[in-house]
Amino acid sequence: MASIIITALLTGVIGAAIGYIVRKQMAQAKANSVEALAEKRLMQAKNKEQEIVLEAKEKAIKILDEAKTEERARRQDLEKSQQRLEQRESMFDKKLGELDDKKTQLEQKVLEVEDIKLKVDAAKEEAVKKLERVSGLTEAEAKDHLLAQIEERSQEDLLHMSLKLDQRTREEIEERAKDVVLGAMQRTACNHAAETTGTVVELPSDEMKGRIIGKEGRNIKTIERMTGCEIIIDETPNVLVVSSFSPIRRRVCQLAIQKLIADGRIQPAKIEEFIDLAKKELALDIRKAGEEALHQMGIVGIDPKLVSIVGRLKYRTSYGQNVLNHSLEVGYLSGLMAEEIGMDPAKARKGGFFHDIGKAIDHETQGAHTQIGHTILKKFKLDDDTAEVALTHHDTSPP
Repeated sequence: MASIIITALLTGVIGAAIGYIVRKQMAQAKANSVEALAEKRLMQAKNKEQEIVLEAKEKAIKILDEAKTEERARRQDLEKSQQRLEQRESMFDKKLGELDDKKTQLEQKVLEVEDIKLKVDAAKEEAVKKLERVSGLTEAEAKDHLLAQIEERSQEDLLHMSLKLDQRTREEIEERAKDVVLGAMQRTACNHAAETTGTVVELPSDEMKGRIIGKEGRNIKTIERMTGCEIIIDETPNVLVVSSFSPIRRRVCQLAIQKLIADGRIQPAKIEEFIDLAKKELALDIRKAGEEALHQMGIVGIDPKLVSIVGRLKYRTSYGQNVLNHSLEVGYLSGLMAEEIGMDPAKARKGGFFHDIGKAIDHETQGAHTQIGHTILKKFKLDDDTAEVALTHHDTSPP
């Protein structure tokens, strides 16, 4: 019995010791695990810190580079502005020099006239004395006779001088005008395109011609009726021609046919759908063309309806040239020439750009394009000078 008790006690003591050792080892392991986790998190924090520092350095370098780039750009703009100022100053000095030359010439002419006057007075005095001796006329009679002769000769001399000076002035003005126009033309360019009434549409195959014509010509008649164009289909392979005097109608028809070909379902319902879609797309393109042209001219504050009228000029040709391009070129030239002669270039650009605005709708409105343009510009409340340019640029109305 005693041995059993002793054995039990020893077992309990040994178990307690083993439990103590196990708990201690577990506590140590846990402590080691916490320490490792803390060390890992510390390392992660350091890595994150390094990443943040590196990212901050990169951002700082990027900001510095952008600042340097912006500074260079501003410096270049400043240099360009300085060059323009120097050019204008040089031009101003040149004009002052020309004025000084004119002044010197006029002063010389005045001296010449004074010299002629002195000679006339001397001749008059000598003639009076001679007449008194030879003719026996009274001084009053001789004076009247002599004055009549002198007046006649003086008028001839003065008329000759006036004509000579007028001719020289006219030649100088014409030469100066040629220089201004040539100088402006050298700084711009003109693009010309042949005026046409037909637009070619490419087809994927000749079989597509029959589908476009449709049963009993139903499809082609629908297209022609809704677009106002004539569709010409001949033996030329894989093409058809859209014919109309209106470039806008031709473009609508061309877009609609291209969409029908791409869709593959060529039938009256789809024809109407794609013609409506083509009209909307063309309206957007016209609006965009008007906005871009006005932006190029630096013209702002224009009514959206007038912007669209401007855009229509993209689809109008006259004398072999696209009218929108022509309007831009006239605007540029007008501004350059105005700058050359010391007038307001912005006002001249505006008048030159809008001078042919009447051609945007002259196919649809009765009257000359000059009168139509004047009416349009007055309707949208543009200034009188700009409207007058549209009316008088063909000398159809007195300035």
